[in-house]
Amino acid sequence: MGKVALALLGPTASGKSALALHLADRLELEIVSVDAGQVYRGLDIGTAKPSAAERRRVPHHLLDLVEPTEAYSAGRFRADAIAAVREVLARGRLPLLVGGTMLYYRALAHGIDALPAADAVLRAEIEREAARAGWPALHAELARVDPQTARRLEPNDAQRIQRALEVYRASGKPLSALHSAPRQPLPFVLASCALIPADRARLHRRIAERFERMLALGLLDELRGLRERHALHPALPSMRSVGYRQAWAFLEGAYGVAEMRDKALAATRQLAKRQLTWLRAMRFDAVLDPFAPDASERFCGLAQERAREGRAA
Repeated sequence: MGKVALALLGPTASGKSALALHLADRLELEIVSVDAGQVYRGLDIGTAKPSAAERRRVPHHLLDLVEPTEAYSAGRFRADAIAAVREVLARGRLPLLVGGTMLYYRALAHGIDALPAADAVLRAEIEREAARAGWPALHAELARVDPQTARRLEPNDAQRIQRALEVYRASGKPLSALHSAPRQPLPFVLASCALIPADRARLHRRIAERFERMLALGLLDELRGLRERHALHPALPSMRSVGYRQAWAFLEGAYGVAEMRDKALAATRQLAKRQLTWLRAMRFDAVLDPFAPDASERFCGLAQERAREGRAA
C-alpha cells in the first residue's frame, strides 16, 4: 500500500469539521478542504469556514484561493488537492480531506473529462442571450445539440446550461460526447469515510441551528461588505452558494427576513439531500452515522489504522 490520504465526506451540518478536529488531537494531520464555497475569500460565515483559532490548531489547505468574482473548477481543485496532499505527505503528516462538495471529490478520486477551459467571451455571450430569451430557451437550444446533457438538467439550471453550451460552442462537440484521455492515477491511496445520518430530522434541526448561528454572526453584514468591495452579481458561482443566494435576494428587497430564512433552510435541506444521493452512489472504505454515540471513536480507529498502513508502506 502506498502513501495514504484520508477522506471524510458528508452532507452539510453532519459534523465533519468537529470529527476532523477531534482526530487532530490524536494524529499529526493537516486538513485539505473539499468545499466549493470555502475557496472564495471573504465568504466566511455562510460557508462555515474554519476560524482563525481552528486554523492555528490544525493547518488547513485550499481555503481563500480566489476572489468571489472569479470562477473555480473541479479540474483546478483536483490539481490543487493533489499538490496539497503531496506537500502534507512530504512533511510526514496525514492528509485529511474534509468536505461536502461531492463533484470535487469525484474529480479527485476518479479524474475528470478533458474539457475546454472556461472562455469569458463565450460565457458573456451566453449570459446576454439568457438575459434576452431566458434560460429555458437556452435549455431548448442545448436539447438540440446535446439532448443527453439537456435531459439531466432543469430548464433554469443556469450554471450547468451555460457550461454545456460553452463547451459545445468552443469544441463543436456535445458535453456528453467528450470523454477523457487516459486518466492519471493518484500518487497516493485514498482511504474514504462517508457520514450518512440515519436520523434525517436531526440533520434538518442541525441545519436550522447552524443557519441561525450564521445570521447571528453577521451573514447579512458579511454579504453587504462583499458587495461594497467587489463587482458582484447574483449569477456568479460564489453568489449562487446556498445561504448567500437567499441573503442576496433579501438585500435586494425580494422578501423579508422570515421568508429568507425559510428559503435558505429549504435550499440547504435540498443540498443535503443531493449530497446524500451522491454519497449513496459512491464506494467508501467505511460508512458512519455521525449521530451514533461511537462515531468519533470508530472514525479515529479507522484513521489510525490507515495511518499505520501508510507509514508501513
